[in-house]
Amino acid sequence: MVNWIGCLKVEDCISKTESRNLEEMATMAIGANIFKARTARFHMLLSSSSSYSSSSVRFSLSSSPLGRIGESPSPSSSDTIKDAANMLDIRVGRIIKAWRHDEADSLYVEEVDVGESQPRIICSGLVNYIPIHLLQDTKVIVLANLKPRNMRGIKSTGMLLAASDSSHQNVELLHPPEASLPGDRIWFGSLLDKQNQPPPATPNQIQKKKIWELVQPHLKTNASCIAMLGEDLMQTSEGAVVCTSLKNANIA
Repeated sequence: MVNWIGCLKVEDCISKTESRNLEEMATMAIGANIFKARTARFHMLLSSSSSYSSSSVRFSLSSSPLGRIGESPSPSSSDTIKDAANMLDIRVGRIIKAWRHDEADSLYVEEVDVGESQPRIICSGLVNYIPIHLLQDTKVIVLANLKPRNMRGIKSTGMLLAASDSSHQNVELLHPPEASLPGDRIWFGSLLDKQNQPPPATPNQIQKKKIWELVQPHLKTNASCIAMLGEDLMQTSEGAVVCTSLKNANIA
């Protein structure tokens, strides 16, 4: 008895027309199953209102409407960064006074009004970049929900945000519009983004989840010296945050 399976190819047993028909039927069946699986997953996401809001179900369209075969739709990277940025408590501040740190040649110590009952004490490594007279009574941008740090015997309770060029030879503080008030919270994007901005995270959460480390590489000035998070403006209720002259600069 001849072992047909072992000695013959499929095309030897059926006609070419039948072979093409079988291939087409198999391809259609596989495509239908993929489409069913993806449709079911999409409806499951939309129906899970307790876990997903309509604004949070966003998918990457970088390859095709359904993505690559075998992959689930994934949140956009820019949305992830923006959600993380919304956890930061970035505020308008006003430097009440500034002086040189007694124990550190490169540090200023600033007393900064950030809209709280008492000014904050903040240490900044700006001595080599900004003359002290430019700090006095100046409105600045403050990252206010970092954990306090001991800076040569002085507890620093925030960070002034500044732009710097790639060589870090030139540094400029970020400034809000003059009409901004100390304590005004910064947001990124449109007025709708402001309305949907969540409360800031705690300093412990910011440190544990490394939120600042995630967001900071995406903060830059554009060609007009406006501070940006990706494509979103850094804004106060009075307008955009800017630096004086550094274009396409890093912000930290």
